[in-house]
Amino acid sequence: MSSRHRFIIILLTTLLSSCFATPKHIGDSIATADSTVFLSVLPDTLFGSTDAIEWKTIIYDSTSDATLHNLASLYSNTPGIFTFRGGAFRDAPFCGHVNGIPDTILVDWKFTTDYDGRITDYGVWGGGSGWTGQPLYVNWPDSIIDRFRNESPALTKHFDKEEIIIGSLASKIYFINFNTGDSSRRSLKTHNTIKGTVSLDPTLNGNLYVGQGIPCTRPFGAMTFNLFSHTMTHFFPQDKNAWRKWGAYDSSPIRVDRFLFLIGENGTMYKYLIEGDNLTLHSTLQFRKLHKSAAGMEASMSVLCNYGYVSDNHGSILCVNLNTMKPVWHYDNHDDSDGSPVLAIENGRPYIYSACEMDKQGIVGNCHFVKLDALNGSLKWEQIFSCRRGKMGGKKFDGGQFSTPLLGSGNCDSLVFTNIVTNNKPGLQGDFVALNRYDGSVAYSVHMNHYAWSSPVALINDQGQFFVFTADTKGRTYIIDGKSGKVLCQCAIGSNFESSPIVVGNSIVIGSRGRNIYKLTITNKNTE
Repeated sequence: MSSRHRFIIILLTTLLSSCFATPKHIGDSIATADSTVFLSVLPDTLFGSTDAIEWKTIIYDSTSDATLHNLASLYSNTPGIFTFRGGAFRDAPFCGHVNGIPDTILVDWKFTTDYDGRITDYGVWGGGSGWTGQPLYVNWPDSIIDRFRNESPALTKHFDKEEIIIGSLASKIYFINFNTGDSSRRSLKTHNTIKGTVSLDPTLNGNLYVGQGIPCTRPFGAMTFNLFSHTMTHFFPQDKNAWRKWGAYDSSPIRVDRFLFLIGENGTMYKYLIEGDNLTLHSTLQFRKLHKSAAGMEASMSVLCNYGYVSDNHGSILCVNLNTMKPVWHYDNHDDSDGSPVLAIENGRPYIYSACEMDKQGIVGNCHFVKLDALNGSLKWEQIFSCRRGKMGGKKFDGGQFSTPLLGSGNCDSLVFTNIVTNNKPGLQGDFVALNRYDGSVAYSVHMNHYAWSSPVALINDQGQFFVFTADTKGRTYIIDGKSGKVLCQCAIGSNFESSPIVVGNSIVIGSRGRNIYKLTITNKNTE
């Protein structure tokens, strides 16, 4: 290590010690600081690991100030769940609450989408929701309710304060009354299939950011809708300057201060200046591994202060200075990484949790689950899972992690959870895995009847006991005791849960392939 790099690491450590609140230590658990507390801009530096990539920054607007002045997460105080995994850390902070030990899953309502039967070069996509397909939940403030009632032409008689917003494989965005399951406003046509998670602007300016996933027709790209007028206000077509010629946007956009960051499957990160509800392209960052073609980014970017973290289809995990749109560090995690990097502050230092698929390794390979220092990209630990490629109906199904990890809390705050596609036994199968956040050792593994792409979510009771809800691609749902790994309940409900759920109180909302969106209630039959 050069003296320059030693100095940078010492500087980063000093800055971070003043950047976050002092954590509370509870026994031997990993203590986490308040993720919303910050004092300083993280340094503008370039580690030697970036020598492994080729990159290019283009400034389109040189007159506007590019600096992020407000580094606090705008999602921390939103009245709901506005983006994939709920916020800038992509750590699913929307923990649910249950009484006692949950052992029952009930269907509260089922919403049925349209069906898109168009034949495309990539098959027929139908309806419901796919990967990642997470719903949004909003509890609208009264002032916004009044604006909608005065301005929106799309409200139905079922419109109310609590609303679900979800993109669909049926090439529409649906709005659902959270309590009744009825359509709360007219659907929005997106013309092309939506696979990813839509994103609502946390300033409540009315903008809904949407990425098209499959080209059923042209043009093909990303969109912004204004919910007050119920119209499309911006369309971002395929970028002729991109290094990869694929115009999909499965990543869920994220707003930081005055800027929206849009991550493309064309190997490009876009930075848009937002003024009111208007978007102007400020700058872009393109990157690729040396001697490789550009890779798409399907994962959603996580953000710490002015650092953004992305992963791509070639296994790159890249830290980007969002002020300058230049790389900070690069880590090669071997293979396609579609699950979003998750940030955690542990004992006053930030870390990244991420894992790859088994996509480019052949029939047999490994999923590498890593914990990285978020300031310099150094490896804290690595856990390797053996996986196989499965086949069914002439289609291949890769192994590894497609979900996004879940950090434990309560009596499980020293654990991190994920779904791994293994296919190591006959059939398409997987494991739900709990890892120790200190050293990456496997605390336990729960074999599932079928593999899971859906990301797990958490519920906790008054005693601090932590429970996990997850779902697999055969439509089966599970409640798992986070501490022991005991399966408390499993129930067949949908046809194929690729989508990630949200949890509100003791309610789960999750979309299924086919045509259905479900609201589920998690209960204890002896206490509810």
